This record gives sequence, C-alpha cells and structure tokens, in this order.
Amino acid sequence: MMDFTDNKVLIENLILGEEKAYIFLLNTYHRQLNAYALTLVHDSAMAQDIVQNVFLKTWKSRKKLNSQFSIQSFLYKSVYNEFINAYQKNKSMMLLHQKYVESSIEVVENADASMLQKMIGIVNREVGKLPPKCQKIFILSKKEGLTNQEISKFLNISVKTVEAQITKAFKILKERLDDKYETILMLIFGASPKKLA
Repeated sequence: MMDFTDNKVLIENLILGEEKAYIFLLNTYHRQLNAYALTLVHDSAMAQDIVQNVFLKTWKSRKKLNSQFSIQSFLYKSVYNEFINAYQKNKSMMLLHQKYVESSIEVVENADASMLQKMIGIVNREVGKLPPKCQKIFILSKKEGLTNQEISKFLNISVKTVEAQITKAFKILKERLDDKYETILMLIFGASPKKLA
C-alpha cells in the first residue's frame, strides 16, 4: 500500500493521476485550507469556493507538480493566489493581507497540521482571556467580520472606542504570545492596526 504521508510519494502518484492520492489530499488538507481561506475572506461560502477551486486546479495541472516541493506549502500558496485572483479589486484588503502572508506561509511550511491546530488553539485561548468588553469587540470585528461602524451601532458606542478596544486586544495578545504565535494570530485575524501603519 502506498504511503501518501510521504510528500514525494503523494505528489508522484498525483502526477500519475492516481485517484486514491487525490482523495488522500482532500481528506488531509481540506479542513485546514478551508480554515485558512476563512481568515482571508471571512465568509464561509467564499472560503469553500476558493478551496474547491484550488483542489480542482491542482488536479487539472497535476502533471506540473514537483515532487521536490512541499504539497502543503503549494496548497496554502494556491489558496492565497486564488484569493488574490478573486478579490484583487479590493485594494485595502489586498494591502492588509500582503503585509503578513509571507510570514504566515513560512509558519505553515515549517509546521505540520497538528502543530498548526495546537498553535491556533493557544491563540484562541488567549483571545478568550481578554477583558469582556475588549474580547466582545475583537470577536465581532475579527471573527464575525463586522466593520468598526457596524460594531459602533450594534453596541451603541463610538467608533473611536471600537478602534481603541481592537488595538488594546492586539497589544495584549502580542505581549502574551511569542513571535511564532504572533504570526498565527495574524494568520487567523489579520494584521493588527500597527502592522497597517
């Protein structure tokens, strides 16, 4: 039986058109790629479309794959490129994500799936420890995808207060997390206000 956990074996079988290799690829990476796409677009339907397109394109152009390169890294970069192609009209979003995509890809390349899940879990736990008001605003902004104006209306507070609480959240999280986890923080929630300066 083929050991598809071996990167080279997996890619070589994909190139040959082996469907079992493709099914292994889907089963292994679909969930984490979907989570990554969701950090880019903050919309589950769009995220699923991006990931589906990446898998379809990977299969169609499988003969161009290189067994010397990490398939995981290739897939993550493909998701980001698909995001670029789909949403290039939104220049502000583009600028934000270009600020951190290289460092996020680097972390992805150097960590396996279980390590990534562990790191994401640690970041989420720290978000859960934020002061209640700060945490609520941060989650509305970064997980629910609301704009500062929408949060302002929803909570009946000023936009300045919303901005201050989001900045505070990033500051607290940055102090509690080392450089590696800070990159995961950016991967999950986008760049902090200071990163955009």
